[in-house]
Amino acid sequence: MAVVSVTEAYEETSQQMPNVSSVSEFLLLAFADTRELQLLHFALFLSIYLAALLGNGLILTAIACDHRLHTPMYFFLLNLALLDVGCISTTLPKAMANALWDTRAISYQGCAAQLFFFVFLVGVEYSLLTVMAYDRYVAICKPLHYGSLVGSRACAQMAAAAWGSGFLNAALHTANTFSLPLCHGNAVDQFFCEIPQILRLSCLDAYLREVGALVFSFSLGFSCFVFIMLSYVQIFRAVLRMPSEQGRHKAFSTCLPHLAVVSLMVSTAMFAYLKPPSISSPSLDLVVTLLYSVVPPVVNPLMYSMRNQEVKDAVRKLFPYMLLKHP
Repeated sequence: MAVVSVTEAYEETSQQMPNVSSVSEFLLLAFADTRELQLLHFALFLSIYLAALLGNGLILTAIACDHRLHTPMYFFLLNLALLDVGCISTTLPKAMANALWDTRAISYQGCAAQLFFFVFLVGVEYSLLTVMAYDRYVAICKPLHYGSLVGSRACAQMAAAAWGSGFLNAALHTANTFSLPLCHGNAVDQFFCEIPQILRLSCLDAYLREVGALVFSFSLGFSCFVFIMLSYVQIFRAVLRMPSEQGRHKAFSTCLPHLAVVSLMVSTAMFAYLKPPSISSPSLDLVVTLLYSVVPPVVNPLMYSMRNQEVKDAVRKLFPYMLLKHP
């Protein structure tokens, strides 16, 4: 999407450079013009939001309450569920409020906060998925060294590094993006504030400055992706050499959900930002953005619970526990 935006911005500004304007609020994308469809979108988003809260909330509660799940793998899974709740809470509530109250407006400060938290949480999640790949690699390929390489102290340090790097990355992009002068109005062609859409409103010379930061972030993200893929090449080689069918099944049950989550997140985000101009359209942009911003927080709990017997057992035990505590 960023590449598409650079091309479009260059073509527009090469003909005429509009006057720089001061913006106090932005107008988000409206899903529908009729009141009935707006309420339908509100109900649909509310259902998706509640499903994400329920699924991730169950995982958070199950891991916190079951001492058998107090291991590095589930510590990272707990962080992932927390990030999913935060990520979908950054985008959908405002979209639901706009649909319910028939408005498109979001304040300048609200737009900046939304962009910051979205970039922050997505960045931390991607870093955490990289750490989880390392955790699975050590557990399967170097089991004798697992306790020393992925102990409680190492887990805390890796999680802190993921959260810290995400914060710094988000602060950099938010400050850089919202320091740009805007030359193309205040209408954002998306249901929440994201960097490429804000950049489309900026002037070309400043725009190219931010694209450099995006390229740097993309390079780091691509490095993490290569690390994840190389880790899984080693993991699958080790799993296929296991003599026990039960051992192979257990290894696959813990690795495949993580790989599916990474594939969904990376493929949709790369397509959103790097798709060619010839296939770009507002409706396609919207669908792709929904796929990488809304779908993962909903499907991640399903992916991790359906193929993980320990999580399923912990969730089953959670219900009678809650009934005993709250008759």
